[in-house]
Amino acid sequence: MDIKKLFSMQRQLDERIETERGLRGERLVERKLLALLVEIGELANETRCFKFWSSKPKAAEETILEEYVDGLHFILSLGLDLSLHEHVKWPHVQESHPLVEQFLHVFEAVQTFREKMDEQAYDQLVYAYAQLGHALQFNAEQIERAYVAKNEVNHERQSHNY
Repeated sequence: MDIKKLFSMQRQLDERIETERGLRGERLVERKLLALLVEIGELANETRCFKFWSSKPKAAEETILEEYVDGLHFILSLGLDLSLHEHVKWPHVQESHPLVEQFLHVFEAVQTFREKMDEQAYDQLVYAYAQLGHALQFNAEQIERAYVAKNEVNHERQSHNY
């Protein structure tokens, strides 16, 4: 995965949104953290991995992948906001936990990052999110393609005053 390309694309989207919405110079980290948590929750909801009371099947793989990259947008954006992106490489994950455990691990990584907001906590967040992608059976190429496609959708939405 070309994570540098994704950071560059995210920077362009962030700058566009901040300019067009009159948010230049505002600190958006807390809002982005909340948005990330919401996106992770939406992703969990689409997988239905925790819904032991329901027999309804999970969403289509494309829907789950789109929700996954929605979260990735905010992870990249946070890295840019806090200048933690220069050293980041997308991890090659070989193992992950069962989905419920992996989701909880990602939520914990977000909370740790919120408390520390340092390079180590950011790296752990990126790794936990990559592990979640692995648990969802997505590879780096699928994630990158889906990110690029969703980034285009996000630009289009901005063009139509989303």
